[in-house]
Amino acid sequence: MMKKKVKIFDIVLIVIFTVFSLVMIIPVYKVLVDSFDLKTAYGMKLFPEQFGFAGYKSIFTNPTMLRPFLISCYTTVMGTIMGLLISVLGAYVLIQWKMPGRAFIANVLLFTMIFNGGMIPTYLVMKDFHLTNNLWGVILLPAINVYNLVLMKNFFEGIPVSLMESAEIDGCSHFKILYKIVLPLSKAALASIGLMYAVGYWNDYTNYKLYITNSNLYNFQMKLRALIMGSDLPSAVEGATENAAVIVAILPFMIIYPFCQKYFVQGVNIGAVKE
Repeated sequence: MMKKKVKIFDIVLIVIFTVFSLVMIIPVYKVLVDSFDLKTAYGMKLFPEQFGFAGYKSIFTNPTMLRPFLISCYTTVMGTIMGLLISVLGAYVLIQWKMPGRAFIANVLLFTMIFNGGMIPTYLVMKDFHLTNNLWGVILLPAINVYNLVLMKNFFEGIPVSLMESAEIDGCSHFKILYKIVLPLSKAALASIGLMYAVGYWNDYTNYKLYITNSNLYNFQMKLRALIMGSDLPSAVEGATENAAVIVAILPFMIIYPFCQKYFVQGVNIGAVKE
């Protein structure tokens, strides 16, 4: 049996990949160790000197941390649902080639990807619609994402038109075609675009900074920044709580991503290849 010849290029790739992996893993590991360490200290430690769960307990029992965490969970779930709903319905409309004005609507949407009103006009519009200091403001604004809508449209265009035409001949309405045929064949697109929406909502900081001034409506990212800049927690667990908050902020998608990976890998190629 012939042995596969090891190329220098492969060795270089392995070294580069290892270095980049360590650069990303080591800081996360340090934060993880410090989140369980009740003894405040600087520098890298392999294991906590004084192990304890006080940091995590502070997050889930202290109202100043628990409320922002629940707000982040709520806005992430609701925003992802709203974003997918808008993207799916908008994309399905844009693949109706016989619809009058379809090309004009598509061009208008694409125009907004290049030009927009700007930060101040957007703020004034949000204010006129009473969406400032309102969680629906930070839910609805990111949900209207033309880029994700175009990705969904490109994926829908890859579904054989004959399937939809056959269903229409059999008497199916457009909603039934969407529900029975299009969506079951679009799991990769739904998973990848849904994951992008969820990550965006969970990590959202800018929209809260611009449109939310009521501290009771801050999400977990806003509270995490406030915690690091100036904690209002007991000093004994302050360091552990700060690090625990960072772990809680990144942990959900570290758990979710492996289950969505196979769909995400397919979804990132949506529209990349045209037959």
